[in-house]
Amino acid sequence: MKAAISAIAFALLIVAALTLRPDLGAQAVSPDATGRAAPEFQVSRQWINSPELHLSDLRGKVVLIDFWTYSCINCLRTIPYLNQWHERYQDRGLVVVGVHTPEFEFEGLRSNVEDAVRRLGIRYPVAQDNEYETWKRYDNIAWPAFYLIDREGKIVFMRYGEGGYDQMENRIRQLLGINDLVARDDGADLSKVRTSEIYFGTAHDDHQAPQASQREDFAADAFGGVPASYRLPGVVRAGEFAFAGRWSRRPDRASLLSESATIVLRFSAAKVHLVAGSAIGSDLVILVDGKVVNRVRVERPRMYTLFDSDDYREHTLQIEVSGAGFDAYSVTFG
Repeated sequence: MKAAISAIAFALLIVAALTLRPDLGAQAVSPDATGRAAPEFQVSRQWINSPELHLSDLRGKVVLIDFWTYSCINCLRTIPYLNQWHERYQDRGLVVVGVHTPEFEFEGLRSNVEDAVRRLGIRYPVAQDNEYETWKRYDNIAWPAFYLIDREGKIVFMRYGEGGYDQMENRIRQLLGINDLVARDDGADLSKVRTSEIYFGTAHDDHQAPQASQREDFAADAFGGVPASYRLPGVVRAGEFAFAGRWSRRPDRASLLSESATIVLRFSAAKVHLVAGSAIGSDLVILVDGKVVNRVRVERPRMYTLFDSDDYREHTLQIEVSGAGFDAYSVTFG
């Protein structure tokens, strides 16, 4: 097994990834197919559900590569389709490969990825691309991203973001020599969601910093995570967040140092998902517009659903946290 990436090197990757490479939802459009030869995987011995694969050994097969990471809600919504295509077409010549490229440091741990693969019911091969080597070979820019490769090993179709499942499946069927087309299915309709993903780490402080009393303390040491005490402002603006309590912030997360704290944000969406973890276990009480709607126990780092409704109006979300050792990475909306 390859040695784990160093903390400093991974921090640099995190800054680049969080700054330039977003999670993309259904509004994303398909880029033009390049027609170039598909680059080889660069993830030796880092495979789950399969021995090591090489594209050179898959000539004559149709290959669908999915760049994903397990705490990305846009990625998670694509997995039922990928599982379905794997089951439906593997005997016809399709090979689905999930290239797991971590957005956050905890997603690089093999045990966490193995747990996610089991929990999500993924049955196709998954490669761990912890050092972004395969990602860089494909010049990839987002999670999720799909690369469809024909039997000669050329990329014939690409898509960034979820959705367009009918288009993808029909391209697969054409490459497999199946002439009839499938019915239309574009997946989740996210057109009513008006709040973008919120990150709690310092990598987004240029446009997404918390409204807090001591934010300037972090400017001198973004990688070191200088502790500071926060208090809530009188008003939290739409699409922004605020802390109360004592926190230490790093490029990819905010870590709670006090025994309790509060996070407040305003959003316009029907669902709220939090990427978080806790070394000792933390309890969350979730309030929406002042009313308790959920209680969540956070342990292993992953995505947790805080709010699930059909109401897309603007709301105020308040997270009451109990238990030091809590790490908050990001909030996504659906």
